[in-house]
Amino acid sequence: MTASSGDPGGEEPRIVDRRKIDPETGEVRDPASSETVDAGEAEPGEAERLAAERLDQLQRVSADYVNLQNQYSAYVKRSKNEERAAFARGVEGLAEGLIPVLDDIELARQHGDLTGPFGSIAEKLEQILEHFGVVRYGAAGDPFDPAVHEALMHGHSTDATEPTVQQVLQPGYMAGERVLRAARVAVVEPEAGDGR
Repeated sequence: MTASSGDPGGEEPRIVDRRKIDPETGEVRDPASSETVDAGEAEPGEAERLAAERLDQLQRVSADYVNLQNQYSAYVKRSKNEERAAFARGVEGLAEGLIPVLDDIELARQHGDLTGPFGSIAEKLEQILEHFGVVRYGAAGDPFDPAVHEALMHGHSTDATEPTVQQVLQPGYMAGERVLRAARVAVVEPEAGDGR
């Protein structure tokens, strides 16, 4: 049987290229790319429109991916900041609860009663709190600062050139930059007659 070759009203011939090697480049073709091409089917305007649509879709997907990546990065940063803040609040809450115990330890130290096993335990407790950023402050001779000192007594002296802590009645405690309890102090100020 022969193929009908002179069919005037028939369809255009279909070209199927199943060659495994591209005749123009000599490279091995991908088997999935061997497609049936209808002669005269591909129009340059249609191909450009389709390419533009695919490029637009790709750009939108890429933008969505970048946006999602930025949101995830922001979430990770926010979570870490919230975790650090929660940890700091926990340390501060524990330290505030231990302030009366720390006051008793300091009083025992001042009276020489901080000896033996009790002294060792007290030192370990203070070291642990210091490791977590909780520090005791306040000493006689420090300049008076109302932000970190609470003045319970006032006095005047000719030796003083500025308001100064004369005596610490109760030490203050800080966790990082936050004052857990202001140091309770006796303050000495310059005499009123020195021209101030």
